[in-house]
Amino acid sequence: MARPRKFKEEDVVAAASAVFASKGYAGTTMDDLAAATGLGKQSIYNSFGGKLELFIRAFQADGADAVAIAEAALDDSEGTPLQKIHAHVIMTAVTASTKAGTSSLFTKGTSELSASLSEVAGAALKVYSDLETVYRGCLVDAQEYGEIDPASDAEALATFFVSFLRGIEALGSAGVSRDRLLAAALTAINSLPLTEHGQSVVASDSMAPEATMPV
Repeated sequence: MARPRKFKEEDVVAAASAVFASKGYAGTTMDDLAAATGLGKQSIYNSFGGKLELFIRAFQADGADAVAIAEAALDDSEGTPLQKIHAHVIMTAVTASTKAGTSSLFTKGTSELSASLSEVAGAALKVYSDLETVYRGCLVDAQEYGEIDPASDAEALATFFVSFLRGIEALGSAGVSRDRLLAAALTAINSLPLTEHGQSVVASDSMAPEATMPV
């Protein structure tokens, strides 16, 4: 009779994710994973299939977290659609500026392995598609709310935001200053095809960067 597992798979995946994000896939050894997860190497093979399979699990989980963060920011927060977009973009810039020298597993794994591993490329494409769906929904809401030109292409704008926000994270990991990231964030907001009402929302005091930055 097989012994019951004494660990939670999500805890192992989270511990492995931190190692992969720090060292990259190629730089992570089975010894690193064993030390981080508290499991023996054979237990990792038995439970997850090996290094690549555990990486894919961690990569998918990190991507799902990115989608959940965007959903929470754009679907559940208070304010108009444009205010939600503004707050999310500003907070992404602020968060990125605190992570100099580090990057998420999703960001690092996509750049390291998507060209050589179809499993990673497929998982990354799904996350990007899910993110675009979240952003598009909020942009359409902003159009219906009279903040963004209803004739503009919400799908193209959603792709722009996916590209911009993932780029902001990469710049933050490279050490670009908070001031420069915030300036880029505000430029992205102002580049939207805003209506006159949308422009007044952006210009309001409540939309200043300081209003959405943590103390």
